[in-house]
Amino acid sequence: MLSILDKAKSIEEYIVNFRRSLHKEPELSGQEFKTQEKIMVELDKLGIDYRKAGNSSLIAELKGGKSGKTIALRGDIDALPIQEETDIEFKSVIPGVMHACGHDAHAAMLLGAAKILSEMKDELSGEVRFFFQEEEETFSGAKRIIEAGGMDGVDACFGMHVLPVIETGNVNVVSGYRLSGCDTIYVKFQGISGHGSAPHLAKDTIHPACIFVTDLQGIITKNVNPQEPVILSVGKFNGGTKANIISKYTDIDISMRYFNTNVRKIVHEAIKRHAKAIADAYEIKVEVIIEESTLSLYNDEDLSVLAEKSATKVFGEGHILPVSKQMASEDMSYYFEKAKGVYAILGYKNEDKGCIYPPHHEKFKLDEDCLKYGTALHVQFALDFLNN
Repeated sequence: MLSILDKAKSIEEYIVNFRRSLHKEPELSGQEFKTQEKIMVELDKLGIDYRKAGNSSLIAELKGGKSGKTIALRGDIDALPIQEETDIEFKSVIPGVMHACGHDAHAAMLLGAAKILSEMKDELSGEVRFFFQEEEETFSGAKRIIEAGGMDGVDACFGMHVLPVIETGNVNVVSGYRLSGCDTIYVKFQGISGHGSAPHLAKDTIHPACIFVTDLQGIITKNVNPQEPVILSVGKFNGGTKANIISKYTDIDISMRYFNTNVRKIVHEAIKRHAKAIADAYEIKVEVIIEESTLSLYNDEDLSVLAEKSATKVFGEGHILPVSKQMASEDMSYYFEKAKGVYAILGYKNEDKGCIYPPHHEKFKLDEDCLKYGTALHVQFALDFLNN
């Protein structure tokens, strides 16, 4: 009897070729229509029912031979606005667009898992849903699948991301916080414009905005337990129009990363208080707008134990490696709000092949040997969860 990894190896060429097809013709977030069409063609061949969701997502459903639980497996499908600078034969033919985050691999592995599971459906006790998800990079695709009812009746979720933090043939699965939540905070100061020769007759906003920015790190140290990771990054500072005009408006855009939702609330309130205090001191106005991008991602303890057992069956003993939690973010966290879940890190590092660059790099290059492992892990975990 073939192992699940052996089954994945038997369709490795299929998985690789599909991944290359997506890599060659990448599509940006919200524009993944050709990608969606390619996936639908394959699902039709497999006889798997599906429906469209959002702009370009797909929810596919595979019912097993016996009744039981429902598990959702997810793969994102969008690319990035990056000009590819690799020498691979299937490099992007779309100027300025590249699969530099491995979403082509995620989609291909999920399709491979669908192919294997469709051949084993009589052995399944329950249902597997496959989320081919648009717009992960904008943190909006998961919400659209949820709005379309994709998570209705789901008992557990599973997903993964390729990363070069571990070598190909290894994986990380562990409970607890794994990826940070992310908010964008917009701070808008408004004063009174005037001539540079008479600043006392105006209400400048650049000076107080600068004070606000330099005080940001103090907001963290004075309000947050140092054992709780928080990042505040000022990515945009915009004020003024001309050297001799006192600036009426100064806008600041801040990216916030966090794990603990209570800490998140504390920092939000501290930023609002501090912005108001500075505005009051300089007799200007301020508005603070907080836009939630995505939540922190937390791996369920029991599911993580099960996933580690599944991973050991696929990768073998000694290949489940530690990886620190990441300050990057993922909208899969929204699925985990609806049902317990687990998120794995799949290694693709291979120095001999030049597969060393991280996601969002113009020289991002995936070791395709990892694809069979990711495919097999999707299948093995689904089987273990449904038939447990």
